[in-house]
Amino acid sequence: MVLFAVIVLVTLGITLWVGRRGDAAEDFYAGGRGFTPLQNGFALSGDYLSAASFLGVAGLIALYGYDGVLYSIGFLVAWLVVLMLVAELVRNAGRYTLADVLALRLRRRKVRAAAGGASVVVTLLYLVAQMVGAGSLVALLLGTNSSGARTWAIIAVGALMIVYVTVGGMKATTWIQIVKAFLLIAGSVLLTVLLVARFHGDLFALMRQAAQHSGAGHRYLEPGLKYGATFTSRLDFFSLGLALVLGTAGLPHILSRFYTVPTARAARRSTMWAIGLVGGFYLMAIVLGLGATALIGSAEVRHANSAGNTAVPLLALVLGGGNGSTGGVVLFALISAIAFATILAVVAGLTLASSAAFAHDIWAGAWRGRPRRRPLLRRGAVPGTRSAEAPAAEESADADAVSEREEVRVARISAVGIGAAAIAISLFAQQLNVAFLVGLAFAVAASANLPVLLYSLFWSRFTARGAVWSVYGGLVPAIVLVFFSPVVSGTKVALFPGIDFHWFPLENPGIVSIPLGFLAGWLGTVTSPEPADADRFAELEVRALTGAGAA
Repeated sequence: MVLFAVIVLVTLGITLWVGRRGDAAEDFYAGGRGFTPLQNGFALSGDYLSAASFLGVAGLIALYGYDGVLYSIGFLVAWLVVLMLVAELVRNAGRYTLADVLALRLRRRKVRAAAGGASVVVTLLYLVAQMVGAGSLVALLLGTNSSGARTWAIIAVGALMIVYVTVGGMKATTWIQIVKAFLLIAGSVLLTVLLVARFHGDLFALMRQAAQHSGAGHRYLEPGLKYGATFTSRLDFFSLGLALVLGTAGLPHILSRFYTVPTARAARRSTMWAIGLVGGFYLMAIVLGLGATALIGSAEVRHANSAGNTAVPLLALVLGGGNGSTGGVVLFALISAIAFATILAVVAGLTLASSAAFAHDIWAGAWRGRPRRRPLLRRGAVPGTRSAEAPAAEESADADAVSEREEVRVARISAVGIGAAAIAISLFAQQLNVAFLVGLAFAVAASANLPVLLYSLFWSRFTARGAVWSVYGGLVPAIVLVFFSPVVSGTKVALFPGIDFHWFPLENPGIVSIPLGFLAGWLGTVTSPEPADADRFAELEVRALTGAGAA
């Protein structure tokens, strides 16, 4: 508990120190754009390496072996999509949020409202996963499996994340992420070294013992223990992998990180740092998951938490000397505190992204945004010259019409509401695996955000109707399919285990909802009564590729 208190006090100290530095929108949303690529790379990995990574992935490997390892690969491969298609272009074309990229060429309030609403839904799902992980962790630390301990832990994490965002904004959140990423990597290295030393460097011996203690024998090291038994389970895994690989590029809290650096080149270098850090971590997560099975056993891991969320802290207890030993208790507490810091940092980043989407996109851009005249670029003209401006500027709704101080105040208020909603939902999802919950968030992000982002950046014929249809065409099917899936009803580990109204057989909707998002965007564009504006696409293209005129 002392280590938990230290983590909380340090992060609160960072928040209060940074939070005194002004209320400008650029500071609150983008941290003043003054972070270096290395700093932002650590912050990106801190945002990405959530409770799903540290607790959920290792837990899945401990329970399901090879299939759990495949789960972690999807998280890593996703960064190649971010590096090649998103990082630099989003940094140049946007300002604070995903909707800013769309609004540069599709200046419609309904576009901002759709993109902002989808971002709020994605971050809310992600928040639930982190807070469920916090509940499991604190309950384990207190030596109880009672729902009361998990409930109070969820409420405490929710209250802390509200303080981080409302007081510190992006600067505080970024520094918390940097500290958390360093602690997480260091803790993982420590556990990995102790585990490998325990087996005298023989990883094959580790795998053999893990198979012996898995309860499944050699099948633990082969595909199919979780996803390969039936055609439906294999299809479900393919759906999950598709969501993980494509979802990262649509996560609002990841996209907002590219606005905290001064240039597109810095955004690209940040992504490369993040790939290295994330890749190294997942290699260690595989070893730790195998170690939990080898030294504790899958049955004991499942007994402590049915979803496997406490595998890593239990492994730390064993590596430190076992239950009752001083070393075991200290190492257990240290790793639990690092996991708690992981959760606190990620929920802060998610809450900030969600409140920014509501305040900047929905409230200021769609609801309160007033028309203002803005010159358009002539096709083929050079930005910054008199000839680049069109003869008659068009009217467009823009979030800049609302004062920055007013917008930041709304963002802080919305953080409170979003935090309360996340707490309420988390109380009903305490028995679900946090990695699985994050998979749902990735599916919604890949279905609603990625299609509209790629269409806007690369398709010259894309229209406002196509954008709105693309967002809702991916968002609504994803949510509906999840609601009528085994996740919500019909199984013992469902959200409502006592009833059964599911008809969709897959746990992850990505294989259906992602193509629907792309299809809806195309259909909305080809049926649009008004053609795409070539001048606006030219302006977006010039800015995205060269950085001319970027914030």
